[in-house]
Amino acid sequence: MLSLLVTLLIVLLIFSVIWWILTLIPLPPPIKAIVQVVIAVILLIWLVSALLPYAGYGVHPLLR
Repeated sequence: MLSLLVTLLIVLLIFSVIWWILTLIPLPPPIKAIVQVVIAVILLIWLVSALLPYAGYGVHPLLR
């Protein structure tokens, strides 16, 4: 469980730096919104796939 917490913190740090860099780049409004949505969806999919085994679905990380 501790390894999951460390992994979540590292991934959150990486995605927050990506998000911060994205806000510094002057992109036109529609493209910037599309890129932000894509990054948010990627993070959400990763988060669900990381937490799903702990909810009782999928393969438990200790049994891999």
